[in-house]
Amino acid sequence: MPVRSLPPPTKRRRTAIESTSVKSLEAQLTSAVTENGSLNPLVDLLILAYGLSDAREMSKAVYSIYRVFILIISRGMLVHGGDNAAKLVRKWIWEKLDSYVELLIGLLQDEEPALRKSSLEILFSLLKHLSTSLTKSSSTAQPQFHLAHFKQIVHGLLLCPPSPRSNESSKHSSKTMLDVRENFVEVWFSIYDDIRWCFLREATIVLSKYSSTEYPHLLDNLLSVLEKLSTFPTDPSELNSWWVEELGVKPQKNKSAKGDAEEDDVTESVDGNDEDDWRKFFDEDSDAKDAKRSGVKARAHTLTFHQSLYSLQAHRAVFTRTWLNFLPQLSSISTSSNRALTTRALNIMHRGVLPHLTRPVLVMDWISACVDLGETVGLLALNALFTLMRDYNLDYPSFFTRLYAFLHRDVLHLKHRARFFRLTELFLSSTHLPATLLASFVKRLSRLSLNAPPAAIIMVVPFTYNILKRHPALMVMIHNNSGTDADPFITDEPNPNSTNALDSSLWELHSHIHHYDSAVSTMARIFSEAFTKPGYSMEDFLDHTYGTLIETEVGRKIKKEPALAMELRKDLFPMAGAANTDDGSAGRDAINELWVFG
Repeated sequence: MPVRSLPPPTKRRRTAIESTSVKSLEAQLTSAVTENGSLNPLVDLLILAYGLSDAREMSKAVYSIYRVFILIISRGMLVHGGDNAAKLVRKWIWEKLDSYVELLIGLLQDEEPALRKSSLEILFSLLKHLSTSLTKSSSTAQPQFHLAHFKQIVHGLLLCPPSPRSNESSKHSSKTMLDVRENFVEVWFSIYDDIRWCFLREATIVLSKYSSTEYPHLLDNLLSVLEKLSTFPTDPSELNSWWVEELGVKPQKNKSAKGDAEEDDVTESVDGNDEDDWRKFFDEDSDAKDAKRSGVKARAHTLTFHQSLYSLQAHRAVFTRTWLNFLPQLSSISTSSNRALTTRALNIMHRGVLPHLTRPVLVMDWISACVDLGETVGLLALNALFTLMRDYNLDYPSFFTRLYAFLHRDVLHLKHRARFFRLTELFLSSTHLPATLLASFVKRLSRLSLNAPPAAIIMVVPFTYNILKRHPALMVMIHNNSGTDADPFITDEPNPNSTNALDSSLWELHSHIHHYDSAVSTMARIFSEAFTKPGYSMEDFLDHTYGTLIETEVGRKIKKEPALAMELRKDLFPMAGAANTDDGSAGRDAINELWVFG
């Protein structure tokens, strides 16, 4: 075989592309779009962009391709219609656009912050132009939202494919970049109602399709977005901000279920997935007892995409479905990372999730399971349960029994004890609780204070004072001289209504009058004085630590100088090698003897 003097075709093409600048390729494509010429240079421009390693050159190529595609979209070259040749050209352009979007999504994980920001902005700019083009070409009078393009954005934010400029071997293994997530939340997710509704909808689909074991940071990425949501609408008048401007026109009311169902099929054809029908989740059973409520629910099936964006119930429905798909996955695998995510989810449950769910009691089972985990997770789950009981009429008879189980010997030594006292004071704030129940809590905390650090005792004393002040029936526990030697309090009883605590006394708190720390002894004396103070603010005592106690003692003004020795003795600690004493025994090393055991 004769030796070829020419390079192989792929090498010849790469050499030709490298010799052509980005600027000249953009100029060729601009003239081609204007004059209906060949768009083949678009392939060269994409190949050139994928092969660039310099961040500045990559930015130039990305913006050049962006300007070309905006020109293509504005001239209607992606609109349906035309002969077979036009359809082939349109399909080819869509393939190149998908390749460009894939490049932008990969750049969201790039090491260069400027590339990450510009890629996100270009993706959402393309979304606006594509949606506008889809609206103009639609056969219906309804504005459109390009769900297929937005789905790729959501995949990039949650699955995080690596940047084409990186050498990562893993396909999806990273978290969303902090600046990308914050930019998305602050500029789009928290502002525009259509972006929020569609993101929640697509995120639910991602959770159902992809496993958290294959994508270990999927749950973390989604929770990082959801926990930043503080602008969820609470009134229909708040649905007034739209990224796609055509959606700002209010939709018409339903005329018939059949006609609207047909319109909804048209709008949903952009995505083509029936599995994300949030309206099926939103509707209740047909045999609901309340005819009026079931009628309202049934009308949700007739809402088009445009009408759903203006429905507060529809926004709450997609929000509910997202959380109901997200929470069980946190408990599916018991790992330290999932436990940390559970803590973060429970942190916002009572104020950021429950008020916006269609039916808050739907998360009751998951929250009850979290109570069994104990420690910080269990305490936060009790807070969510208490919110369900107080605001949503949940019946949970064993709530205070579960709370009483948290009063173990380690609760006053853990780092979350301040949160525990803050929440426990809230749980026991009702004046209608039985005295026997409250007496058990007060007595158990008093018993635990015997081996608690000073900072924890300072929390227990005002906490007990407030309960006694709120419930005068417990005042008998301060000076209860029953005449028996044994304390009637049953320590091992799990039921707080059966501990006989009301027949006992708070002798444990009285013993703190002789505590070595002056702050503790001073606080303990309030029980021997008249209860004239209306109550203590617990926030003034929850931040105490050993450090704050030491700072208080160091900064205290000395009223009386302590007694000091006038002369320093040289033989304060006699050594082992010292001479024999008067009684004939050899000198001892007193310091070493302190550490000899056995």
